[in-house]
Amino acid sequence: MKLMFIGADHEVTGSCHYVECGNTKLVVDYGMEQGVNRYENAELPVNCGELDYVLLTHAHIDHAGCIPLLYARGFRGEIITTNATGDLCQIMLRDSAHIQEMEAEWKNRKARRAGREVVTPLYTMEDAQGALSHLKTFDYGELIKLNEDITVRFTDAGHLLGSASIEVWCREGDTEKKIVFSGDIGNNKKPLTRDPDYIKEADYVVMECTYGNREHDVVMSHMGDLARIIQTTLDRGGNVVIPAFAVGRTQELLYFIKKIKEEHMIFGHEGFVVYVDSPLAVEATNIFKKNLLQCFDDETRELVKQGINPIEFPGLKLSVTSEDSKAINFDPNPKVIISASGMCDAGRIRHHLKHNLWYPESTVVFAGYQAETTLGRSLVDGATSVKLFGETIDVRAHIEMIQGLSSHADVNGLLKWIGAFEKKPEMVFAVHGDDAVCDIFSERLRREMGLNASAPFSGSVFDLAQGQWLCQTEGIPVVKVTAARKRSDSVFARLVAAGERLVRVILRNEGGANKDLAKFADQVNSLCDKWEL
Repeated sequence: MKLMFIGADHEVTGSCHYVECGNTKLVVDYGMEQGVNRYENAELPVNCGELDYVLLTHAHIDHAGCIPLLYARGFRGEIITTNATGDLCQIMLRDSAHIQEMEAEWKNRKARRAGREVVTPLYTMEDAQGALSHLKTFDYGELIKLNEDITVRFTDAGHLLGSASIEVWCREGDTEKKIVFSGDIGNNKKPLTRDPDYIKEADYVVMECTYGNREHDVVMSHMGDLARIIQTTLDRGGNVVIPAFAVGRTQELLYFIKKIKEEHMIFGHEGFVVYVDSPLAVEATNIFKKNLLQCFDDETRELVKQGINPIEFPGLKLSVTSEDSKAINFDPNPKVIISASGMCDAGRIRHHLKHNLWYPESTVVFAGYQAETTLGRSLVDGATSVKLFGETIDVRAHIEMIQGLSSHADVNGLLKWIGAFEKKPEMVFAVHGDDAVCDIFSERLRREMGLNASAPFSGSVFDLAQGQWLCQTEGIPVVKVTAARKRSDSVFARLVAAGERLVRVILRNEGGANKDLAKFADQVNSLCDKWEL
């Protein structure tokens, strides 16, 4: 019975933790790394095809984004998550696969012209669809007995539609231990989403600490800040451009703008148009509508019962096609444009920035965390020029940051969440935080709350039955390699995984009819003859 730390250890993105209990092997999350990658991640200790389950906390790409890659490498188990997360994954993983394919296609056009080797996408749409066929979804609070070894339950984490902390009961022989994986813990009193639910007991807690060293700024009114920015920008004749994550943040912004319009907080531009320019955001908004009654706070549910949609209003225009998107920048009227991605590292937002960054009348408004090395972070940090689509663009637009909109709990929210456990866990593992933050937060848990706490690096292994470390690693700094080398390594790893899957299939066919086994052997040998060097 062991827990191994794989990803988002002394880092914020790429969440993944491996659990082995009895004959069951599973991972909690399998996310994509975004922004700066400081440390090497350990490999899974088993072949992907040997995994029985993926337990998924929520649909954000840094928690779910590499599940199609897991499928591409042979995973054929079940992906267990909440109903709303399953709905969101249906669009987000397909969108991610589309981005992977489009980026590979774009790079290959350049590679062919330059006579360079073509690249393959990290995963394909076929991989995403294959992974999605293994989704199984459940309600919050439902006890789910996966097998004799593992029982799980999802508890609302208040971070995103469908987000959850996961309670995992592990049984091995006469020993039972309960592990809680916090997922991303939500900020209190957010629009639309409920506050996080609290869990009373666990033997071990794997806990995020994104903001484990800071308090969110006290903001009297997000609506007031947003209304001020919209008013002054429209008065100048400019556009308000808001890079926003398609899932969660976009819908919150629509909620605020609806209230701004209803409370007549904008003068002289009462009928201003708001474009949501992201096919993913449009689909996500429809999923939000579907789950309003099941997943949202009391205030929102009351509006819905009255027949009021909290994220729809006059002047809202949803852009789906590329033609719709292009037309926005030919509209001369001042307007608000909400577009993905939130950190400006991909998507249609880059086109809107190209058309507006050089324009001093416009304003670019950031409403979420901007990771290091992203375009969004460069703009927030005061860049005077940026490169978009091979063209240098002067930054003359106003740059604004709305503070306090984070969907993550701050340090006080984190302490409140862990403080709700009525019996102290045997150990709390601080993960999903920047390098120093993990150490700072674990030390605070030890000092102020009297908890056993640790901030493990990737590759560390803990014996859950004995309550002791089997292996404690140090962080291995990432050595930069070329993009071509990364792609080559990834493709070869996929080939090795396919070979390992073939071996497992062969072994499972032991005892089959001789005629079928002979045919199988001939097919394998034929394949080997074709590729043997």
